[in-house]
Amino acid sequence: MNPHIPPPTLRPVVVIASDRIERHGHAAHAALDGYVRAVSEVSRALPLALPAAGDAIDADSLIHAIDGIVLTGSPSNVHPSRYGASEPYPEMQLDLARDATILPLLPRLIAAGVPVLAVCRGFQELNVLYGGSLEPAVHEQPGRLDHREGDHGRPVQRWYDDSHALHIVEGGVLAQLAGGTRAVVNSLHHQGIERLGKGLRVEATAPDGLIESFSIESAPRFALAVQWHPEMRIDDNAFARALFTAFGDACRMRRQERLRAPEPN
Repeated sequence: MNPHIPPPTLRPVVVIASDRIERHGHAAHAALDGYVRAVSEVSRALPLALPAAGDAIDADSLIHAIDGIVLTGSPSNVHPSRYGASEPYPEMQLDLARDATILPLLPRLIAAGVPVLAVCRGFQELNVLYGGSLEPAVHEQPGRLDHREGDHGRPVQRWYDDSHALHIVEGGVLAQLAGGTRAVVNSLHHQGIERLGKGLRVEATAPDGLIESFSIESAPRFALAVQWHPEMRIDDNAFARALFTAFGDACRMRRQERLRAPEPN
């Protein structure tokens, strides 16, 4: 048997971006279970947490070992200095460790053909990476919807109910997955795209014109970003499942190529 031909039962390896948090006075890393379930049950991949450990995570090792990456949502925001904005306002939640981990890794991973699915904060990270900027309070801008999750007194699952329509660009990646140009999605964000990064293709907008999805034009394989949270709707939403299914298919293609390639020197 050729050692570079993968056994058919092995699943692709997908890393899930984690946040740096504090747990009982200890630094820790956390990823929500919604992403783990979506990657495991819908993408049919092996989910592994990627710690926000800065220089301890090197791109070469990841490129050799993984088949996809999910950039997760988070209560934290990309530090404004990353896109040339003013200092953060006092109540802005930040995660400098995640900034220092994810942003340097992404160019190498994308160029190497590692599939990327970016959600919420991940969507914003990719926009910043490509030179875009963020609006810190979308709900305060004239003509914009309030894209925040609303009453926190509701059960958490209800935060992810459908919130607004989605206008999908005809002929794009997202239109193929949605099977059309209309959908309805949830909305749990206060920041949004102010200026779209270079080389990013708009895939969908909200009714107020805010960009809700984009793809990376130069990416050799699946590279899609969405502002909403499909990982929390995999049990009852075909569109959410289609996103993670397509991502998983791309990861399987990547895995086949990776395991057939000669070992690096």
